[in-house]
Amino acid sequence: MKFTDGYYSHHPMVDYVNAMDPQAYNQGAPGEPDVTLGIGDIGMSVPMGISAANVAGIYSKIRMGAGKLEIQFPGYRTGQRNAQTPGMLGEDQRQALREMQQANEVRFTTHASFGLMGMMGRDERGNFSLYGANQDLMELKRAIDFQADMGGGSVVMHSGEFERPMTDMILDDETGRVNLARDRTGRLLVRQAHTQEVDAKFDLLDDRTSQKMETVQKDRMVAYPVWRKAKEDYYGEDQDRNKVLIKKGDYLDYQNRKIRDPYDPIKGRVPEYNSETGRFSTKLMHFDDFRKEAAEKNEWIQKNWKRTMNTSKEWYEDPEWYYKKIYPEEQFLHATLETQEGHARGWALQYGQDTDNILKAIDKIEKAQAFYQKLEASIPEEEKWKIMKQSDEVRSLVGSGLIPPETKLPSAILSDTMREIRKRLEFSRQASVSQEQQAQDTAETREHLITPIKRLERHGVRMYAEAGIHALQKSRDPNNPVVVAVENLFPERFGGHIEELKWVIRKSRDRMVELLTKPYIEEGVSRNPVDMNEKKYKAGLLQENPFYLGIGREEAEKLAEKHIKTTLDTGHLNMWRKYWQNDPKLSKEENESKFKEWYLTQVESLAKDRMVGNVHLADNFGYQDDHLSPGQGNAPITEVVSILKKYGYDKAYTVEPGADASTDLSDFHGLMKTWRLFGSTIYGVGLGAPQIPTRWTDVQYSYFGQNKPPYYVFGGYAPSNDWTLWSAVPME
Repeated sequence: MKFTDGYYSHHPMVDYVNAMDPQAYNQGAPGEPDVTLGIGDIGMSVPMGISAANVAGIYSKIRMGAGKLEIQFPGYRTGQRNAQTPGMLGEDQRQALREMQQANEVRFTTHASFGLMGMMGRDERGNFSLYGANQDLMELKRAIDFQADMGGGSVVMHSGEFERPMTDMILDDETGRVNLARDRTGRLLVRQAHTQEVDAKFDLLDDRTSQKMETVQKDRMVAYPVWRKAKEDYYGEDQDRNKVLIKKGDYLDYQNRKIRDPYDPIKGRVPEYNSETGRFSTKLMHFDDFRKEAAEKNEWIQKNWKRTMNTSKEWYEDPEWYYKKIYPEEQFLHATLETQEGHARGWALQYGQDTDNILKAIDKIEKAQAFYQKLEASIPEEEKWKIMKQSDEVRSLVGSGLIPPETKLPSAILSDTMREIRKRLEFSRQASVSQEQQAQDTAETREHLITPIKRLERHGVRMYAEAGIHALQKSRDPNNPVVVAVENLFPERFGGHIEELKWVIRKSRDRMVELLTKPYIEEGVSRNPVDMNEKKYKAGLLQENPFYLGIGREEAEKLAEKHIKTTLDTGHLNMWRKYWQNDPKLSKEENESKFKEWYLTQVESLAKDRMVGNVHLADNFGYQDDHLSPGQGNAPITEVVSILKKYGYDKAYTVEPGADASTDLSDFHGLMKTWRLFGSTIYGVGLGAPQIPTRWTDVQYSYFGQNKPPYYVFGGYAPSNDWTLWSAVPME
């Protein structure tokens, strides 16, 4: 027989070699890392309502031999028979589970609702809500409470915060700006479609409502002004008439003075004017142009941080910098909104430009009316015809020959004129004010349109931090704390990439430290109603911190690291395979090796940072999350375990054998396949001939699922081999 990738190239279900032979599955060979896991190390998932209907169903898995179980809750908020929630297991069931753990020496972990996908509060329409995020936090908290009742351990929840284009997985934080989609040479590693590099789409949110507002597309061109800039260095003046050095590229006004704040909507940069055409200059700009535009604006913000933010901190010392910096997709949409804002401001000026003249005219008319009313009162009725005149309106109609001439008293003509001029004033006022309001609304919208990662950084990680604090508060055993373990979900969503997941964990831990150590925080507990118009509110109103423990930062960091970790899902990570871009210069085997290298580098990065708190062992062929048993797909699972053991990981390994419930005799067979893969031993008693090897198939397809007495037991149920019954009847 021929070995391929650690097992026989031909391996029918009932023809495996003896699992106690480590070389059968490439285990323990000389010079190879030890990846052997025992039966007690590997557990299985039990989705409540799917794999088990009740506590008795959980117990049946233990009786089969599982030493660890992850109790999973598919239900979201409201539970049902086939999708249960932690709230459906009452105190009697929880007490039974606690006794079950103790009596059988097993350990439970928990998987929070499958419906949880990050802490952004995403609804079924793709919008986000702070209130929805808080409801999701409550969902996570009740899973934490359940796990605390089990004595401690990890609580798994999905990441998958928001969709982002796979070709532009930008992590822009304190360590710098990096695109995770490319390697060090710049070669693109993954993409969802062959056009995605040029037509990638970015969603933007309104940070006031968290709703998805706009989608920016890379291949869309946007008309943008050609700004007036200095073409060389020279000494000149700024807008305050101060002598300054004007450098090439500085923004200038039409008097060739340096503009102090180029991004001021009133006194900021101005477009080039072409005197020959009488038009202002514009040009079409691409998404890449707005990358440069955003970088330039960020540089200006950094240089002017103290003045514009009214702070003594430098930009790199101030947490607000992360929120104030501009992303290319934001600047892309700002261009359109700036045009709309400028258009509205222009019309506001147009409509309002005659207002002063109209008000002066009204004043003069009122004085004339008073004069003529007094004059008319002093003239006898039969003499008033002498001062009557034709109004302008009547005169124009008479000139056309349509109606006979008509005359009016001056006061009457002035009253008619006053009515007309007041209409003009009303029109100017309404039109100008509405345009000014539109300009301000547009500016406000532009200010509050953000990329989703900002929403995640400001509010989402706060939810994770509060969950970590809840886990801290519910933990009873310091040696077995309750841990929030955020799982890498699907590649299409933020958090699916391991570096994104690490970003979430780092940010969440930092926020948890802040909540534990600062007596006052933003959005804390307010004793008085918040005045939305107060300047201090806009600058960040500090309120009492309901989570403050008064501990030092070092202690808080240790607590955050203990209670917020990750769940590594080997199957989810393998799904990047379908988006992997093979190098045409390499062979099939070399490209496979490249993907495997990338995969294991992600795992090592996570393990090296000591962030792993739980592991899901699932397999697939890289297309869908099929939940094959480890070794049945093409994920490098044994290598993953080797890396984890190298960095000291000793917590739960959970098999999620979903496919085996349908394609094999039971989901438990998926767990047995995993035991077999990792070289777990079998203990046999009876009269078996010594020359007949002990096979996993004897257990897997003779003990379970077949109508004959069991000859083998394993795990904690294995009896001593020091004695047998006098009749030599096999033990059950």
